[in-house]
Amino acid sequence: MKTRLSPRSTGAFTLVEIMVVVIILGILAATIIPQFMGATTDAKVGAAKAHIAELEAAIDRFNINMDRHPTSEEGLKVLVEPPPGEDKKWRGPYIKMLRDDPWGHPYQYKSPGVHHATSFDLWSRGADGADGGEGDNADIGNW
Repeated sequence: MKTRLSPRSTGAFTLVEIMVVVIILGILAATIIPQFMGATTDAKVGAAKAHIAELEAAIDRFNINMDRHPTSEEGLKVLVEPPPGEDKKWRGPYIKMLRDDPWGHPYQYKSPGVHHATSFDLWSRGADGADGGEGDNADIGNW
């Protein structure tokens, strides 16, 4: 004699059960994902601050060897390549490579600086890539 299983005893999920699980997962995702978005921004700001500190130290080493800070025209590239005509004094490279900020924009350098009139200003323009701004778009500098 053959035993017939009823549709409820097959162990499958109903459409209603699946929909309840999908709704619960959606609610959880909607509450958790925004918290991680802020963590990404904080990580980028922290990385920019660390890069600026590294570049500041390299500029200080350049200053010790060359008896001057790089000019605004030379920019930060003199930390990787010697300035023309000054190969003898240059003891670089002072950094392995010149990288962009975490938002993909080049770091800005000005000597003499606006914030540091006797030395230099070094900054990232933030998420918007423009000077100034607030919040995520705020500049991050050595001042």
